Amino acid sequence: MSLILTRNTPHADDVYQRLIDAHEGKTKAESDAFNARLILILMNHIGDETVIAEALAAAEI
Repeated sequence: MSLILTRNTPHADDVYQRLIDAHEGKTKAESDAFNARLILILMNHIGDETVIAEALAAAEI
C-alpha cells in the first residue's frame, strides 16, 4: 500500500466540515490535544509504517 494524495472520498467537503465542527468551542490547547489524539488514532488505524512515513514526509512540504 502506498500513500494516496488525491481525493479519496466522494464527500470530502462534508468530511472536512466535520473536522472543523469538531473544533468548535474548543480552546487552542483543546484543539491541539484533539488533533494529536486524532492523528494517533488514524495512524493506528492505518497500521502501515511505510504509509505513515510517506504521510509524515508529505506533511513537511
